[in-house]
Amino acid sequence: MSFDCRYIRNFSIIAHIDHGKSTLADRLLERTGTVEKRQLKEQMLDDMELERQRGITIKARAVRMEYSLDGQIYELNLIDTPGHVDFHYEVSRSLACCEGAVLLVDAFQGVEAQTVANAYAATSNNLTIVPVMNKIDLVHARIDDVLAEMESSLAIDPADVIKVSAKTGVGIDELLAAIIHTIPAPEGDPNAVLRAMIFDSHYDSYRGAITYVRIVEGTVRKGQKIRFLETSTTHEVLELGQFVPQRRACESLSVGQVGYLVCNIKDVKQVHIGDTVTIPGDFAASPLPGYKPPQRMVYCGLYPSEGESFEDLRDSLEKLVINDPSFEFSPESSEALGFGFRCGFLGLLHMEIIQQRLEKEADLDLVQTAPNVTYQILKKTGETLEIRNPQDVPDTGQIEEFRQPIVRTNFIIPANLIGPIMQMCTDRRGAYLKTEYLSPTRAMITFDLPLAEVIYDLHDKLKSVTRGYGTMDYELIGYFPADLVRLDILVGSKKVDALSIICDRRDADRRGRAIVKKLRTEIDRHMFEIALQAAIGTKVIARETISAMRKNVTAKCYGGDISRKKKLWAKQKEGKKRMKSIGSVDIPQKAFMAVLDTEGER
Repeated sequence: MSFDCRYIRNFSIIAHIDHGKSTLADRLLERTGTVEKRQLKEQMLDDMELERQRGITIKARAVRMEYSLDGQIYELNLIDTPGHVDFHYEVSRSLACCEGAVLLVDAFQGVEAQTVANAYAATSNNLTIVPVMNKIDLVHARIDDVLAEMESSLAIDPADVIKVSAKTGVGIDELLAAIIHTIPAPEGDPNAVLRAMIFDSHYDSYRGAITYVRIVEGTVRKGQKIRFLETSTTHEVLELGQFVPQRRACESLSVGQVGYLVCNIKDVKQVHIGDTVTIPGDFAASPLPGYKPPQRMVYCGLYPSEGESFEDLRDSLEKLVINDPSFEFSPESSEALGFGFRCGFLGLLHMEIIQQRLEKEADLDLVQTAPNVTYQILKKTGETLEIRNPQDVPDTGQIEEFRQPIVRTNFIIPANLIGPIMQMCTDRRGAYLKTEYLSPTRAMITFDLPLAEVIYDLHDKLKSVTRGYGTMDYELIGYFPADLVRLDILVGSKKVDALSIICDRRDADRRGRAIVKKLRTEIDRHMFEIALQAAIGTKVIARETISAMRKNVTAKCYGGDISRKKKLWAKQKEGKKRMKSIGSVDIPQKAFMAVLDTEGER
């Protein structure tokens, strides 16, 4: 069904994690009659099994709704977005397809770090913001305090804030009216040459790649030929339609509408998120400005475990990349683990989600190495290297400067906990910038911190220090020189490449001791003695020994000549010596993650 673009509204819901985006989306679907009450379930748009288990949104989802106001039917396209800092890239892609954003704030928790970051992202995309306060039905809602916080931190007039309860449905009609009256209609000419932006896609084993598009100019019809500009490929539109929230086919999509295209694309590499769809031939439109390429912050190795196929893992990764372009992979090999892939992620939660999706959706058993961030090295020859794997660090003699990524981190915390948070950041070599008070009881502190210190455990520590009330958000500001070294781990005198890490020289002793101590508890005893060592270059800085299992070979000798016992002990000693030279040490998966778990030593 084609709509006049004056009656179309495209918007997304942005908020901090757990402020009720998915519940609000459920109420909008229910109130507009898009989903019948008997079919409605909680977190309707979170259809991935992992999203339902964890109660978080991972993938942005699009859905079309119809709502009648003052006798006119409006088409509302909602793009639901995740709230976790790792998935900020998903949010930025969704905002590029909208004219407005509903900024949701929890009536009890108030303005949080991600709220501020998402509000800035929406403003920088020139979106109209509809401020909404959710959970006003809570017994302990702090409505007046939170309105004051929104005014001081986001410059939002309290009179403009719409108060709703996504759980009970209070205020949903007022919100729908505000969306229609406040958010501008999309601009564009339905008769112009087709230009559409690809903002998402996923792989269907029956239909091939399904491409999600927002029509910016012109109209696309079933059976028409279209061209993807970036890959220079031409396809025929076999089916097109909109999400309501399941796919529903229609004959055409026009300016301002959001929907999907099925073109029988079997090769997943032909669809690029941010690409422009137009017509083939000389009259093709110019490309739209796409998205900034995502910055992968964390890298780790993923290897198939014994009996698993390298090719199966490659196929599964290729299918995941089409659905999640913020993740990347390239083949690598390790002496300890064989052939696998070096994978880049936006953060630790993103890494965990990808690993779980591979294990559940593709039924793979994986070995994962410890994650590390990207570093830069300036060599004495003037060449700059990007280091994504500790094994790639050149010899110390070749290094002119070792640089680490620094992130600007905003913490929103109760004002009485400023001291402990400042201590926590200083311990992690943070540089203090400023403190701002949002209200008499809440403050925002800004620190510049090394990314390596942020991604591993800072979020967990923040939650425990602030008893769950603190939140954080960070953005990369650049690479800066630091005194860094590569710490190698040797198991039985052999360097295990998958256990190497890059750390600050002042931390190397502490981390080396902590890692070998932890490995000693993770690696099982063998029939021979195993030495665990931490080394910088050729200098060993820590050592632990896993003693051998011992069989009592003299148990059957009772009394009698001692020389008989000595002969048996000598034979056992020879056997152990031979076993040590040819025996290999089995290193369990938990040992590869042990290199991170050194917090107890801090």
